[in-house]
Amino acid sequence: MDFKSVVLARQSDRSYLDKPVEKDKIERILECARLAPSACNAQPWHIIVVDDPIIKDLIADATSERILGMNHFTKQAPIHLVLIEEPANFTSGFGSWIKRKHYPLIDLGILAEHICLAAASEGLGSCMIGWFDEPKVKKICCVPAGKRVQLIVTLGYSASKKRIKKRKAMAEIVSYNRY
Repeated sequence: MDFKSVVLARQSDRSYLDKPVEKDKIERILECARLAPSACNAQPWHIIVVDDPIIKDLIADATSERILGMNHFTKQAPIHLVLIEEPANFTSGFGSWIKRKHYPLIDLGILAEHICLAAASEGLGSCMIGWFDEPKVKKICCVPAGKRVQLIVTLGYSASKKRIKKRKAMAEIVSYNRY
């Protein structure tokens, strides 16, 4: 699959088939994640692969919001990847302070997109979840105090049809040499 085809295949899937994901596909996705770039090569992340059905359902419960009706689909996903922010190396941390940008958050976004694009190339659906009860997720996954769970990515075989991407026109988002 060429890169644009992978990008077009990637979507935020909110419906998954009741079909397990093969370990070799998960390993290839994790290898693509491992190769993601980061500021000053800090690699400020840790990934917890949640494939145990009981733990996965507990994580899914921590992502669901009854009042707002959010994320109820997460129980369908056979895999949840819990993305933990780790401390940046000295250079990235110092750069974050100097430039007033928290580079580890940018790095985790890049990591998450590598995961989602790799999943699409494997024929899998994915969805980045930012709405969850972080203390519950930390407790369920035994994440040490002082560490942050920044994102959860669901993975599985999509039960959704591919949607046409609705995006702003190029002229609305791109300019050359000046705003």
